[in-house]
Amino acid sequence: MRKLWITLIGVVLLLFFIPLLLFRESAISTHEDEQDEQLTNCPFEISVNGLDEPLQLEAYVKGVVAAEMPATFQKEALKAQAIAARTFALRTTDKGKKPIAADVTAQVFYTEAERKKNWGKEFSKKEMKISEAVDATAGEIIIYGDELISAMFFSTSNGKTETAQNFSGNDIPYLQSVESEGEASVAPTYETKTDITLADWNASMGSNWTPAMFEDLQLIRNATGRVQKLVTTGFEKSGREMREILGLRSTDFDIAYDMTNDLILVKTVGYGHGVGMSQYGAEALAAKGWTAEKIIQHYYTGTKIKKILINDPECLKTP
Repeated sequence: MRKLWITLIGVVLLLFFIPLLLFRESAISTHEDEQDEQLTNCPFEISVNGLDEPLQLEAYVKGVVAAEMPATFQKEALKAQAIAARTFALRTTDKGKKPIAADVTAQVFYTEAERKKNWGKEFSKKEMKISEAVDATAGEIIIYGDELISAMFFSTSNGKTETAQNFSGNDIPYLQSVESEGEASVAPTYETKTDITLADWNASMGSNWTPAMFEDLQLIRNATGRVQKLVTTGFEKSGREMREILGLRSTDFDIAYDMTNDLILVKTVGYGHGVGMSQYGAEALAAKGWTAEKIIQHYYTGTKIKKILINDPECLKTP
């Protein structure tokens, strides 16, 4: 009888302690998983011109997404922007070795103070949405082969993106022209019209245009519909040069001369250089249900998204 009681007591103790041990092991395992998760991404730092201290990569990306894309955009579009911005930053800075500008010469960056000023009462809501998009893609970059890509992006296309070949003369396999539909319905600056007086036109051109020069004017377009070259009597410029001279939104433009009022009428479609990812195109595609990964792989032909982890060779190259 005594042996039976001892056996029963032993069984009760086992039934009581085994769950406790299993719970403790589970808690330890969960804690270790959390620590591993915290150590997932490479500890890159980005030095931004004008800031005293470098920023952790993800904090920097948050400031870029907040500056480059409206916080009202679809979450998947914001995620695509975060991946592109992170890739652009790491390539431009040589993985943190060189500083980066905070304006359009690189990619625009807003500090937290600037975001608070810009967003006002909407700060908390918009900051949370941007943070969620950046956190959801933490460490994700775009590669072609084994190399970081030049993740160029811009505001609005004319229905097609531009090729790197047309833009710069360099053929880059992942920066080809692709369809970018739906932007006219979401982009407020899809099409713009400008009137320029003949006097202002001549001042910009540094030459005296006559009505006959407008009559002889030829706009030579490439396959994406953008002006590759403008030619008239005694005058020739590339589409990019004309865009810079006149401050146009893109190189898809038309020019007409109003002889009665001595006005040059300029119509422009799209906004930006047109190479890489269209931001309003990403918004239109996200509204259709496209994921950030699908958007990225659409605009950057033949690329893949990779997540850089602590044990990756890329991390070993961190300065």
